[in-house]
Amino acid sequence: MNKQLCKYLALPTLTCMLLLAGCSSMPKVERISPNQVTDISGYWNDTDANLTAQQMISQMLGDPWLANFEAQHNGNQPTVIVGQINNLSSEHINVQTFVDDMQRELINSNKVQFVASANQRTEVRGERQDQDLNATAATRSPMGQETGANFMMQGTINTIIDAAGDTSVKYYQVDLRLINMRDNVIVWVGQKKIKKIVTKPGFRF
Repeated sequence: MNKQLCKYLALPTLTCMLLLAGCSSMPKVERISPNQVTDISGYWNDTDANLTAQQMISQMLGDPWLANFEAQHNGNQPTVIVGQINNLSSEHINVQTFVDDMQRELINSNKVQFVASANQRTEVRGERQDQDLNATAATRSPMGQETGANFMMQGTINTIIDAAGDTSVKYYQVDLRLINMRDNVIVWVGQKKIKKIVTKPGFRF
């Protein structure tokens, strides 16, 4: 579509402008830092996952349960595993990215040991069984030498949405708890709240 064609067809000016915009529109791509805070739709995103993981793990590692464990175990670090994080929200959330963020924060803290998840352990055990049959005795990783977790982290992600007209408020609440594997005692509970106001833009030319 071009100006000559618009003139030839005697199209109204506004219609012609819309047609020209549609014909010439191309996606605009801009590279930004992965650490840059971004909010486009208002839905849960990578920024929410990263910030929530950083703040909640920092809070967890600063609470008394850690010092209590070390005092009772000659200064040894506890071993932690991340269990099920349930998405109870009204939208699709990639929970695995949030779990990965928490795992990274735990491992990089150097305050706890971290063991592989159930799925990861299944794959490693399969490799260990294969080694038992095919690897030499000097290089074989024997069965029954795994480190058991002292604590398991579980949690939920919930949302509440309040909307009127073109404006909505999205409220996210992440609840985490740390459970002693020996006696099922909950030694720590953490909570993170996120609230966003989302306003839909009006039609503009």
